[in-house]
Amino acid sequence: MNKLTENIFQINSEQDFEAKALAVFRFQVENNSVYNQFIKYLNIKPSQVKTLMDIPFLPIEFFKSYQVVSAEPPFDTVFKSSGTTGMSRSQHWVKYLKLYEKSFKRGFEYFYGDISNYAVIALLPSYVSQGHSSLVYMVDKLITKSAHPYSGFYLNDNRLPMILNDLNKQQQKTLLIGVSYALLDLVESNQFHLTNTIIMETGGMKGRRKELLREELHNYLKKGFGVTQIHSEYGMTELLSQSYSKGAGIFQTTPWQKIFIRDTEDPFTYLPIHKTGGVNVIDLANIYSCSFIATQDLGRKISTDQFQILGRFDHSDVRGCNLMVV
Repeated sequence: MNKLTENIFQINSEQDFEAKALAVFRFQVENNSVYNQFIKYLNIKPSQVKTLMDIPFLPIEFFKSYQVVSAEPPFDTVFKSSGTTGMSRSQHWVKYLKLYEKSFKRGFEYFYGDISNYAVIALLPSYVSQGHSSLVYMVDKLITKSAHPYSGFYLNDNRLPMILNDLNKQQQKTLLIGVSYALLDLVESNQFHLTNTIIMETGGMKGRRKELLREELHNYLKKGFGVTQIHSEYGMTELLSQSYSKGAGIFQTTPWQKIFIRDTEDPFTYLPIHKTGGVNVIDLANIYSCSFIATQDLGRKISTDQFQILGRFDHSDVRGCNLMVV
């Protein structure tokens, strides 16, 4: 790993973020042939890029057709997006899994504290079955780091309601992370009142159920689990960092991420707070791929580091994204 990776988790100001983002941009222009060709196609010279607002964002669709990398082989692994049969899946070639692990561990700690304080219960059947999931890899490592005897993946396990209630009686801090339809299946056949459990949905019905408005889904889950808020995770196969929502669908970024909202008619125009448009993501942890991604999500910023996801331009494969349109 190069020196850039040593500094991205130590950002302490907006100016510091911009300086490091520009350094990553220059590195990726030099080392990422796909990104380099994209910038040439736009007729943008790297020397013209002097601020965050000048940095071009690579459309996320490129990950379905090209190997978007800023490094030479070998790579530790390749992650693939979720998708229905016949759908092209995005591929993210990961140079160093240790960098991904550092990013998601620090990201979780930034919002929730030490993972070793939690029991981690995972309900991710569709991701597990398809394989090559960055979400499954992350959750598996969090399960290992939690070291709690009940931590694990639960697929069609009749013991799960008993385990959740038992953890609650023990006043054990618990993270229940699951795809939306699996969480709904659980509360349809069981009633809970969990006072020490974070319910975190990763979005999506994966064709198993009718899509719901986010507010409707969260109301079902709040009632079924007996909690006051439903948390959410926003991440992508194509990136190495996650944002989290602790309720009301309002996500917050880590210090090494930033969100821009682009005009849907003019992708090089950025919109002010509270205006809806396309979501652009900067993830400085994604040094060895591309850190500047134009997603196919619609959203709006609430503040400098908070945003909402409001839907999709189409049915693109964004991992861990809330699919409901509000």
